Amino acid sequence: MNPKISEFFWIEIYMYFNDHNPPHFHVKYWEYDCYIWIKSLELIEWNLPSKVEKMVLAWAELYQDKLEQEWKLVQDHKQPTKINPLSK
Repeated sequence: MNPKISEFFWIEIYMYFNDHNPPHFHVKYWEYDCYIWIKSLELIEWNLPSKVEKMVLAWAELYQDKLEQEWKLVQDHKQPTKINPLSK
């Protein structure tokens, strides 16, 4: 099962089964990565370039409710659905 839920501008968004609370998603961009809490959109253990950070946070704000739904799916060991990418 692929935990990738979205991808845009070489940015990959993941949610993993059996991941720890609080609800969050993972971001990978080349050699950079971080995870972001869904409720507060706070970056944790981050090292993303500022331009990428702004794009990811804009995307997450648009899909915050959907991200919460996807978190519940993966916690129930169900395959997450894809979320639309951020477009230009």
